[in-house]
Amino acid sequence: MTTSANPSGASQTSAQETARPTSPAFSATGHASRLDVAGAWLLGLLWLLPLLYAVWSAFHPSAYATRFSLAAPLTLENFVNAWQAAPFGRYLVNTFVLVTVILAAQLVLATLAAYAFARFTFRGSEVAFMIVLLQLMVMPDVLIVENYRTIAWMGLRDTILGIALPYFASAFGIFLLRQAFKTVPRELDDAARVEGANAWQVLWRVYVPLARPVYVAYALVSISHHWNNFLWPLIVTNSVQTRPLTVGLQVFAATDQGIDWSLITAATLMTAAPLFVAFLLFQRQFVQSFMRAGIR
Repeated sequence: MTTSANPSGASQTSAQETARPTSPAFSATGHASRLDVAGAWLLGLLWLLPLLYAVWSAFHPSAYATRFSLAAPLTLENFVNAWQAAPFGRYLVNTFVLVTVILAAQLVLATLAAYAFARFTFRGSEVAFMIVLLQLMVMPDVLIVENYRTIAWMGLRDTILGIALPYFASAFGIFLLRQAFKTVPRELDDAARVEGANAWQVLWRVYVPLARPVYVAYALVSISHHWNNFLWPLIVTNSVQTRPLTVGLQVFAATDQGIDWSLITAATLMTAAPLFVAFLLFQRQFVQSFMRAGIR
């Protein structure tokens, strides 16, 4: 007894499965996904609007700062006026020296501390690491008065070193590099020591090269933070010779003739342009390094 296939019956079954309504769970998931995308676009637009206004106002005359017209003429006069209204060249040099000094000190101290916490076992190491992490829970503004007293006692007020000194030790940098160093296999330590390398050579030739992406990411974070820092440099400086860019921007807001938004936005774009270019150049290393650092 043979059984013949029924193509028409198979096609009817397939059509019924295709016409079956979508499950409520799948529909809810798709609806939630669309809401997430819409929310992301909305947040992105809210973040982008101030930047778009700054670009519009900086490249147009002051009369068009609040008038949006396609017939508005483009101009670079706002940037020229902003550069001439204050010693921006001096401010730029001060800021560059400031962030460089802070970053160099942070990398040296954070590397040594992270290496010690990651690879050496000593009495009280866990307690010491917890004390270091306590710095992450303390707002920098809380320490401004005591830091000012210390800097004044040391005679470093109104100096680049006085601005940079409170930021030399970074708990975030120590934690980030410690997490990166802990991912390095100990077999590399043993192999280096068999070749006759001491602890300093192991750190310099094994750990530092393997953590290079983490160094790039931390450098971007440190530079961007201290490039935009305003309160502490404002308090500890009182002369053009030591003021960074952020403090110099207050010149544009302290005028008796009202606020010129075109001038302010032009100066702001000039201040933020180096950070924006640096992030565009190193954005891939910036994202990948935090993924490799072991932060969960």
